Amino acid sequence: MLTRPSLWIGRVLSTVVVTMILVGLGGCSQSSTPGNTQSQKPIRIGFSVSLAGDFSADGKALLMGYQLWQGSINNRGGLLGRQVQLVYYNDSSSPQQVTTNYQKLIGSDRVDLLLGPFSTLLTVQAAPVAQRFGYALIEGAGTGKSAFNSGFTTLFGASAPSEVYLGALAQFIVSLPQGQRPSTVAFATVDNPFAIPQVAYAKKVFTDGGLKTVFDLSQPYPPEATDVSAIAKQIVRSGAEVVVLGTVGVTDSVSFIKTFKQQRYNPKALVASSGPDEGKAFTDAVGFPTAEGIFTPLAGWYPGINTYQNSQFVKDYVAKFGGTAQDINVGTVQGYSAAQVLEQAVKKIGSIDNTRLMQELRADSFNSLQGPVKFDAKGQNTQGVLILFQWQNGKLTPVYPANQALASPEFPKKQWPAS
Repeated sequence: MLTRPSLWIGRVLSTVVVTMILVGLGGCSQSSTPGNTQSQKPIRIGFSVSLAGDFSADGKALLMGYQLWQGSINNRGGLLGRQVQLVYYNDSSSPQQVTTNYQKLIGSDRVDLLLGPFSTLLTVQAAPVAQRFGYALIEGAGTGKSAFNSGFTTLFGASAPSEVYLGALAQFIVSLPQGQRPSTVAFATVDNPFAIPQVAYAKKVFTDGGLKTVFDLSQPYPPEATDVSAIAKQIVRSGAEVVVLGTVGVTDSVSFIKTFKQQRYNPKALVASSGPDEGKAFTDAVGFPTAEGIFTPLAGWYPGINTYQNSQFVKDYVAKFGGTAQDINVGTVQGYSAAQVLEQAVKKIGSIDNTRLMQELRADSFNSLQGPVKFDAKGQNTQGVLILFQWQNGKLTPVYPANQALASPEFPKKQWPAS
């Protein structure tokens, strides 16, 4: 038989236990409330990024895009009511390090979702790791042909495939009246899966259009090359009226341009697949007067375009990083676009389950800074819009095709400035 003190203690303990259970239930109920981002674990999104090496300028720009999106979505209450945390490692532009980084992100860090690295070269290293572990890999900067022809079933490229990028300039040139159309063209490309298919495609369009190739580099130059002046001088000696450069960044494109200028060689049209698209990094290297008239292709974006969330993106960029909208690197746009697609797909399924996420990505359509997104069986964006841009009066301006242009192409190109 229990004494009175024992009964009293028993009643108190029972009350305490019941209270603890109720508090615990209340806590569980609170933590599952979608809007309460403070009491839930963040959604962790992992990626590898080039903060050193050949792709460092573009890698840093890509990171800026991811960070801008993270700030935007967290300010809007998070993803599925949970804050977003970015987990990333520097790959120093090394394909081997990319493989290591994604294995660590998935195996050790156990991130919830993945975004892609910069470049086709590095994307084809990340994709098999993602596929092995059943993760969707959504990316915007790995647009080369090899990324989508390698059988990866978990890869989704938010940007338009790059193979036909330089074809925009070729199509403009061959569309000119016979009396205005140039007759000779020179080609050079870096040994990179982003650039090589673009130059090959442009070459076919020019050849079919009747232009004569007067210089074609026998072997692509190595990706680590920083001085391509010797190749540039060969192009100068060819006297080509049109020059098509398969470049991968500011460094090699600027080396070509500075050599042409020093040699007083001024082709009627000059296009580079990468470099002139990198905003402030490019104009700081060559100056606005020298940039005038240079073409570059882009996948459906410029600062004033009326695409999904673009006005807010530009505003946020200037507020966070300073400068102007013209300073925005295409890598930043590509990173933000990939994250936009990820956000929309996750919200539509109400889950971060990667199997369901991939089903949604294959079945639905999405929006981005670069326009509409719809993936085919290879993970390519079939609705990506390609636009030919040209530096005009200090701005990278869309000039072709006509239905996307804000100005007419400056052709032939003006003479280089004296200084």
